[in-house]
Amino acid sequence: MSHHLDSPLARQDVRLDITDLYVFDGEFGTAMVINVCNSIAGDVPVPGFHPEGMYEFKVDLNGDAVEDLTYRFTFGERDTNGHQAFTLRRITGREATDRNAQGSVIAEGITDHTVESTGLDVWAGKAGDPFWIDATVLHAAGHAVQDGTVIALADWDDSKAENLFAGQTVYSIVLELPNSELSPSSAHHPIGVWAVASLATDAGGWRPINRIGLPMIHPLFAQNDEDLGDRLNAGGPADDLSLYGETVIGEIGRIVGAYGTSSNPGAYAQRVARRLLPNVLPYEVGTPASFDFLGWNGRTMTDNVADVMFSIATNHPVSTSLGKESVTRLPRGTFPYVPAV
Repeated sequence: MSHHLDSPLARQDVRLDITDLYVFDGEFGTAMVINVCNSIAGDVPVPGFHPEGMYEFKVDLNGDAVEDLTYRFTFGERDTNGHQAFTLRRITGREATDRNAQGSVIAEGITDHTVESTGLDVWAGKAGDPFWIDATVLHAAGHAVQDGTVIALADWDDSKAENLFAGQTVYSIVLELPNSELSPSSAHHPIGVWAVASLATDAGGWRPINRIGLPMIHPLFAQNDEDLGDRLNAGGPADDLSLYGETVIGEIGRIVGAYGTSSNPGAYAQRVARRLLPNVLPYEVGTPASFDFLGWNGRTMTDNVADVMFSIATNHPVSTSLGKESVTRLPRGTFPYVPAV
């Protein structure tokens, strides 16, 4: 469970629950994907995208964990065919941090139809969920981090591992941008990306409901701490280390101490905390994406992020005994990339 149903606020309306963020090299540029409204939540009265919400890709260009570019999607009500009109705005500079900034409209369209506009491609609609994990490993990892113990899998039969998300669907937003948009001064410029879903308030502002950068942060640290889950979704990544660093260091230190895989669990935990926080997905523009043990460079829809994150958190090999073959609807090789339904 990357970030599916990750906090009480997110579960109140799963149309605003961002389950995953992907950033990778596309057909002509850099592709970004966020998924929401996972079918594992059950019947949703009105599925799709929230007409009173906004969905944003945030891009940091200079490494300070503050957005320099915001790509903001807003959606209309569903029509009789289940389609929703959408508008995409680009907001730059200091205004990129302002939820009320208008920016510039750079694309308009309707869900389930590709929009090609001024060098970029946009698509939003229903798709298959490409994420996979086994429920037993998921819950055991959450309890281990919470309790400061090893992941209790001695009685688990890994030959019976099952993908909790096999056959599930999501609603995806896919944006592909020219690399020059994100890397104006060098061919392979490093960027940081995260996504935010917010809901309009009665007072005329916006309330952030969900925020995602790296995968598996909530399953590791907030699976059994719902208050922390809501707090992690608020604010911006620039404050993550100061707000949550002590918690992460303490929990990682205890679990690594339980495994006995480091002579100095506290020092190891501090290094891990500085990798995880600020909670931003790093990517070097124009390079092959991969989220693996060697390093984090974007994320493709076939990266085994659970094994990577659980193993790093414990300083011990952890496997869900599943791979991309457990996904019933595979990603496409061409735009919009997400699995068809």
